[in-house]
Amino acid sequence: MSRNVKAIVITGNGTNCEREVATACRLAGADCDVVHIAELLAGRVRLDGYHFLNLAGGFLDGDDLGSAKAGANRLRHAAVHGSSETLADQLQQFIAAGKLVMGVCNGFQLMVKLGLLPALGGDYLTQSATLTHNDSGRFEDRWCELVADSDSPCVYTRGLDRLYLPVRHGEGKFVADAATLAAIESGHLAALRYTDAEGRPTMDYPQNPNGAMNAIAGVCDASGRLFGLMPHPEAYVQRTHHPRWTREPQLPEEGMGLWLYRNAINFLREAVL
Repeated sequence: MSRNVKAIVITGNGTNCEREVATACRLAGADCDVVHIAELLAGRVRLDGYHFLNLAGGFLDGDDLGSAKAGANRLRHAAVHGSSETLADQLQQFIAAGKLVMGVCNGFQLMVKLGLLPALGGDYLTQSATLTHNDSGRFEDRWCELVADSDSPCVYTRGLDRLYLPVRHGEGKFVADAATLAAIESGHLAALRYTDAEGRPTMDYPQNPNGAMNAIAGVCDASGRLFGLMPHPEAYVQRTHHPRWTREPQLPEEGMGLWLYRNAINFLREAVL
């Protein structure tokens, strides 16, 4: 039986990080295709031919209607050519098959607007949270300290503790009502949080670059297989991506962001292939 993990990165309509994500997947050990959404809507490519779906960062539809909202409507309502099936239908089948979905930045916004996260009670169709404008009122482009929740079911952060990754977004503030936030906390679905230099979750700016509630930087569903985060792991997969690589010769050759992709690939080899 083949042990090759097949990853797909969807591009089009404003994404701009697809090549970096594809490189991260390949470095982590997967075969990876970058596929334009038009190919999926035309029916020439199907999600069921893959194991690991990646929704990359960018500015879907120029963030008209709010970040990723127009993109979410497209996936939910646009029919695949020659059928009544939508890409949202394929997504539901993909999730039911036990496969992995990861959204970064705009991809995280897309997953939340679609209802794929936090998907409380296994409901992947109803939006229950959002990502909105940063409290600073400006686009944030900086590196952030993060901490992973060791009790989270998140496949991607298994065995990880502290991370250092860049953010670059204008609408990264995670917001949910009190009941949803309580359910996220009780289920340990907030897999990543913004922290201060000592690793303590913080609401202070700029360590928390957007004012996200409970310092939430990344969220998974209860299965741990669906994960979205505002920081960009694909932007730190080798030492030369680090902002201080010329001043810190002790940095390892492998960047911290690669760890998330390797966890995903290893999970698929063990549990799906």
